[in-house]
Amino acid sequence: MYAILGVTGHVGGAAARELLRRGEQVRAVVRDPAKGAEWAAAGAKVAVADLGDRESLAEALRGCAGAFVLLPTDLAAADPDAAHRATADAIADAVRESGVPHVVALSSVGADLADGTGPIRWLHHLENALRATGARITALRSGHFQEKVELILGAVLGAGVYPVFAESADVPTPMIATRDIGAVVADLLVTPASASEVVDLDGPISTERQVAEELSAILGRPLQVVTVPRPGWAAAMVDGGLPPQLAEELVGLYDAEERGILQLRGDRHLTGPTELAETLRVIGARALS
Repeated sequence: MYAILGVTGHVGGAAARELLRRGEQVRAVVRDPAKGAEWAAAGAKVAVADLGDRESLAEALRGCAGAFVLLPTDLAAADPDAAHRATADAIADAVRESGVPHVVALSSVGADLADGTGPIRWLHHLENALRATGARITALRSGHFQEKVELILGAVLGAGVYPVFAESADVPTPMIATRDIGAVVADLLVTPASASEVVDLDGPISTERQVAEELSAILGRPLQVVTVPRPGWAAAMVDGGLPPQLAEELVGLYDAEERGILQLRGDRHLTGPTELAETLRVIGARALS
């Protein structure tokens, strides 16, 4: 049995579907019981737990051969740093208490650094907290998701603008599809390494301008690529609906990327095969429906 946290999201959902396709037993961990119905219908066992509740989460993990965990972003947190560190600690405590022997954790490139990376530092904290549990830990450090365009669809569909939070829209960047990450999660849960490790993940390379051009063709409308100057990053994100505290955290992330400190430094490296156009076609079809 493999427990999957974040099963209603992109990566967790992809991992659970792949495991079920292979005939493996899956325990889908959900916070809202109503969201477990489709997973029960698909053949998974359903456990109800809040990621901040050590006891319920430990019970959801107990008896499993492996688990997939992740640290969700809490948009409502008044103190994002304290809230995300507390959730990371609760997840690690649940792993320790449950005795689950192997954990695959979704992390990020740059999680080897303790600070100077915005919200990635919370994943640094999560990785280290998990390693302290005594379980075998596989940390998946991914770079850009191909699905990140979903975060700016409001600007794309409403104003015909593709915003880029960087000095240039023409920097080649690896971008991986979350379905590919889910497949890697399934592989690593079923055939774990003999010791803890860090696995770097990336995908096909594109520039932000190329993403905008591909998305423009799929949506059938022109898009203006706008590079947002650094002094305007936080305000632009707040205008887009993010809380000011979280916007400031993301400024730290974008700044770290601009400074080039987010590097692949894992024990091994895997590349997802899904091309960007395939992912964008799915997103575009959903947006137009």
